[in-house]
Amino acid sequence: MEPAPLTDPDPSSPAGGGAPGVPQKTESLPDGVPTDPTEVPRLRRREERSPRDMALSLAVLLVPIALLLIFYRVVLSGDAPVTVDPAATLQEARAAGVFTVATPTGLSDDWRPASATFQRQTNGATLRIGYVDPDKDPVQLVESNVPAATLLPGELGTSAKALGNFRTPAGVWRVYDGRPGEQALVLADPARTIVIVGKTDMKNLETLASSLS
Repeated sequence: MEPAPLTDPDPSSPAGGGAPGVPQKTESLPDGVPTDPTEVPRLRRREERSPRDMALSLAVLLVPIALLLIFYRVVLSGDAPVTVDPAATLQEARAAGVFTVATPTGLSDDWRPASATFQRQTNGATLRIGYVDPDKDPVQLVESNVPAATLLPGELGTSAKALGNFRTPAGVWRVYDGRPGEQALVLADPARTIVIVGKTDMKNLETLASSLS
């Protein structure tokens, strides 16, 4: 009896020619790779970022920023107030010859001049020098030949009241309380008025007044 001839597997049958309905062996895939192409891949618990990992990532970003801030503040003095040299403005006021200019001398390095202007007006001229005092408070030095009746309400407010006197070699100053939080010293001469005003301790105002010559 001759053996039955070999035939090719039916293309419509499952791969490998297995019998219909019989599960076929499939090639295993690496862990985490879905066998169903419609399945959305999900990170396993050990692959998710932990709070510690996120904290380390933030540290990597924040440490360089902190180092830059320290360099800016300590090495470059980034917090120091901007300073100007008032010498040219003082010279301009003297050259104008409209009033005798009083010059601050002998102030410590803790007094930082922050602004300086000299302006002519229809009723006079005004020199202004702004300082940051040792307590880091703003103080304004004003010298002007504008009539005191006009100058003082503009510099101190209309409700300013005289409280007492303070004497220096330049003369007798009147002590005023100005706008809320402000105090002032005023030296009034027939040809010139000097005002020192700021939200600071009266001792600082007296120091600036005593430096004028």
